[in-house]
Amino acid sequence: MDKKELVIGFIVGIFTSLLGSYLFIKFFTKFDLPDGIQTIREMGYLGKVITIGAVLDLPVFLILLKRNKEMMARGVILAVIVLAISTIII
Repeated sequence: MDKKELVIGFIVGIFTSLLGSYLFIKFFTKFDLPDGIQTIREMGYLGKVITIGAVLDLPVFLILLKRNKEMMARGVILAVIVLAISTIII
C-alpha cells in the first residue's frame, strides 16, 4: 500500500513538472511546444525550463501534506530529486 502511494506521488510530481514546463513555454516564449523544446534544447536551457516547471510541485506537496498523504508527498519529493539529477545530466 505504501509503495503504491509513493509511485502515485512520483507520477503526480513528474506530471506536474511537465505541466509547469509546458505552461512556461506556452505563456513566456513565442514558440509553440515542439519548436520551443527544440530551440530551448539547442540553446542549452532545457534543464532550467524543467527546473522552473518543478516549482508547481511545491503546492502539490503542501496539499498532500495537508490531506495527510505523507507517502504521496514523499513521491513528489522523489520526483523533484530525479528531475534535479536529470537537469545536472542535461
